Amino acid sequence: MGIQDLLLLLDLRRLLLFTSAVLLLIYFLNKKDPPNFPPGPLSLPILGNVFNIESQQPHIYLTKLADVYGNVFCIRLGRHKTVFVSGWKMVKEAIVTQADNFVERPYSPMVTRIYSGNSAGLFFSNGTVWRRQRRFAMAKLRTFGRAESSMEQRICEESCYLQEAMERKRGEPFDPVPLLNYAVANIICQIVFGRRFDYSDRNFQGMLKNLTEVAYLEGSVWALLYDSFPSLMKHLPGPHNGIFSNSKCLEASIRVEVERHKLDLDPSNPRDYIDAFLIEKRRRNGELGFDDENLVLCCLDLFLAGSETTSKTLQWGLIYLINNRHIQDKVHAEIDAVIGPTSQPRMANKPNLPYTDAVIHEIQRMGNIVPLNGLRMAAKDTTLGGYFIPKVLPLKPAVT
Repeated sequence: MGIQDLLLLLDLRRLLLFTSAVLLLIYFLNKKDPPNFPPGPLSLPILGNVFNIESQQPHIYLTKLADVYGNVFCIRLGRHKTVFVSGWKMVKEAIVTQADNFVERPYSPMVTRIYSGNSAGLFFSNGTVWRRQRRFAMAKLRTFGRAESSMEQRICEESCYLQEAMERKRGEPFDPVPLLNYAVANIICQIVFGRRFDYSDRNFQGMLKNLTEVAYLEGSVWALLYDSFPSLMKHLPGPHNGIFSNSKCLEASIRVEVERHKLDLDPSNPRDYIDAFLIEKRRRNGELGFDDENLVLCCLDLFLAGSETTSKTLQWGLIYLINNRHIQDKVHAEIDAVIGPTSQPRMANKPNLPYTDAVIHEIQRMGNIVPLNGLRMAAKDTTLGGYFIPKVLPLKPAVT
């Protein structure tokens, strides 16, 4: 090796050392927290706490952190700081008591890709569009839930289809999860699409399979990784790609329904949410998010929120009752005494079913349906649990 080569090698080493020093300086400057900031574990430069999170059940790691640092703590996902809120009291403080302070949604690379760059839908949009769309959706869900064929009647009718499907198993072992998914999704379908689907419908089955995959992956460590390292993750193979492929399949199924509604739309007689949205679209000329693309995304959000959560609650209910036979027997006895073995339950029976009502509430308390809620963002500098939360810092409610 000549002298020139040696000098060049030394220059390269100096350059690498200088670059590393600058990167570390930038990291530690960004890492510096304001006074009274939520505590959290030590993190790696650039990578943060990503490798500490359990891949199968990320909320388990967060539960352990809450035991150490309290119900308000901070971890670093890549270069970004995220405050996690744990425990029902603190979660209520954040999303109910201080709802106006944490109503906004932060930028999410994953959500941006799913929604094709649009700040749309019901859950991930912000500002005037979000408020108008949310009010519209709530009003129409109440309207079509109280129509001539009421929500209660629809649920009773669907429970008969569910019962028939289970009875066809003739007492043999079977997986109840798909049947529960079909039954719950059909309630949403009747409100959004104006019709129910047969459990054997292949398109319906495919739509629910995609829905389940999206819900599972969005709550996994893969979603956290994608939001932390989007430039890298979008080029890598892995389960995170299923979030986007399954979402596209769901959107395609919903678009078919939207086009079907356009063929026989009667502005004077809306049948369901899609009809009502299309009528409002004509009235507002596509303003405030009333356009075809946002209609598809709003329908997708309604299915994700209404179908998966209810189905998972029923699944937890079955598990708890199977493992607690004495409680199952007491519920059965109370229902037989108040309603009878052949009649269907009604909301009017609720005051006379105190034990059953208590069991349902306990199932909802114990069944951790959404351990990691969607990201929110501080709209202004505020205080939560005695800690300072600066404006625009992402906050994630996590009921652990």
